[in-house]
Amino acid sequence: MVTNKATTTQLNEETQARILAHGVLEAPAMAGSDDLKLLGMWASPFVLRVKIALSLKGLSYEYVEEDLGNKSELLLSSNPVHKSVPVLFHNGKPVCESSIIVQYIDEAFAGAGPSLLPSDPYERAIARFWVAYIDNKMLAAWTQASRGKTEEERAEGMKQSAAAVETLEGALRDCAKGKPFFGGDSVGYVDVVLGGLLGWVRAHEELKGVSSFDTERTPLLAAWADRFWSLEAVEPVMPEVSRLVEFGKMLQARQAAAAAGDGN
Repeated sequence: MVTNKATTTQLNEETQARILAHGVLEAPAMAGSDDLKLLGMWASPFVLRVKIALSLKGLSYEYVEEDLGNKSELLLSSNPVHKSVPVLFHNGKPVCESSIIVQYIDEAFAGAGPSLLPSDPYERAIARFWVAYIDNKMLAAWTQASRGKTEEERAEGMKQSAAAVETLEGALRDCAKGKPFFGGDSVGYVDVVLGGLLGWVRAHEELKGVSSFDTERTPLLAAWADRFWSLEAVEPVMPEVSRLVEFGKMLQARQAAAAAGDGN
């Protein structure tokens, strides 16, 4: 597998400051990839999905760090509907939305690295179903649990989150059939999409003291998370959990201040 060792989290503070000031990081030279540029934000789990897919495929690319408080004209013009990261440019043409970008990478660079989507149409449909479940059901529950306006809303979000994760535990059992990943013997589409969330899963454990993938309640997912994180092509692009924790604390403080302001 390919190891991508030039991530912003591994750079020294001076280099990180230059990236934040100028927004450009040249990814390491890897397999030929035409002209690829990724607009992202270091803490975004959706951007991480794309970084993981590119790393698994062994593709080199230019990474541009976006300031989401002052979005660039390039971002606004390339994703005018959602105005959000990630955006992947391939030979100057933008592709938006993380799950779509991962599929695009797999199809556009079919000859590079492992195939992420199954060749069988039925298995491919099943993978897309579970990706939609992760984004539409599980993430919605996680968001309600952390950002609900009332204690009751957050409690309901926690309840829905637990149910969604248990459903995903069953999906892993059925899709993997005793093999290491959702994709079987090798990483697949669902692994990449769920794997992009792992940094925040671990940060949430430190922030809230609650494990989303519990070794007793969801042992398959807990083992899968450790296995996926430690992959040679994945580990170097994963964010520093401690940095995510500090970022999460800042977001919590900002949310608390906004709530206090609304109460006045």
